[in-house]
Amino acid sequence: MIALGLEGSANKLGIGLILHPKNGGPAQILSNIRHTFLSPPGEGFLPKDTAKHHRAWIVRLVKQALKETGLEVVDVDCICYTKGPGMGAPLQSVALAARILGELWGKRLVGVNHCVGHIEMGREITGAQNPVVLYVSGGNTQVIAYASQRYRIFGEALDIAVGNCLDRFARTLKISNDPAPGYNIEQMAKKGKHLLDLPYAVKGMDCSFSGVLATIDILAEKLELNPTGWMDEGTGEVITREDLCFSLQEIVFAMLVEITERAMAHVGSSQVLIVGGVGCNERLQGMMGLMARDRGGSVYATDERFCIDNGIMIAHAGLLAYRNGLTTSLQDSTCTQRYRTDEVLVNWRD
Repeated sequence: MIALGLEGSANKLGIGLILHPKNGGPAQILSNIRHTFLSPPGEGFLPKDTAKHHRAWIVRLVKQALKETGLEVVDVDCICYTKGPGMGAPLQSVALAARILGELWGKRLVGVNHCVGHIEMGREITGAQNPVVLYVSGGNTQVIAYASQRYRIFGEALDIAVGNCLDRFARTLKISNDPAPGYNIEQMAKKGKHLLDLPYAVKGMDCSFSGVLATIDILAEKLELNPTGWMDEGTGEVITREDLCFSLQEIVFAMLVEITERAMAHVGSSQVLIVGGVGCNERLQGMMGLMARDRGGSVYATDERFCIDNGIMIAHAGLLAYRNGLTTSLQDSTCTQRYRTDEVLVNWRD
């Protein structure tokens, strides 16, 4: 079976084609194309502008995916699209495109939960069997484990997502959004040397990132008045932009490692799977790896082809559902900005 996947919940438009062999072997990625809407440094991406970008690019990307694979419309079994969660206007643009293609081609639709798409793609690529999942992106921060055909949320962000925290600080520093603000913060953090005292807010299994962001923004304003760096009153060290990025990463990632370790202990798992755009961060992977090794466990992660939002993950999760009889009728082919991970029936797993 072959599925076409359409992803557009934020500023990345992804088109994917995936094949699930009849013999039940590994999924085959036929095409994985992505085009990103980039806003100027110091600015975020507005829903209306992002939706306009998706409408302008989706037809040509679908054509490109079919052309580079040599597939015809008749070869596609179903069309999978992101139902949510995400930004309203971009989601609507992609859902509309999915409905039009479904009607034109005579194909069944499958609405896919964005978070479940990340998890299933991560499991497929890494081979992780039954891991605790840390899902970290610009819009979501969740610690998840599977039980009774649901992905259960054990902990999450109480306010803003960790990726949103990093992105907003990148805007404060007016760091470029190309290729991604979080990636550019990661590169600057590698040059940082001094760890600053920032709020560490873990509440049970949940995290809060708004306080640490507010504090680091105040320090950034202080740095803006002294571009060459300012002296830390406690240590006497000169603090730079790189030190701010380093400190922010260390604190928020330590919070994520703590709640992930607590979930591992609770469910008795020795595996951690990191998914979502922030999951590309090598420092986060390294910190999680240290924790997992201390527990005799292992960490699974993917590169930017699959961590960052993409169409292939929607195609894969959608095809899993389609093979098990789950489809979306035309009248139900809507989208929603709020679509909890644990709302999805995962009937393709035992």
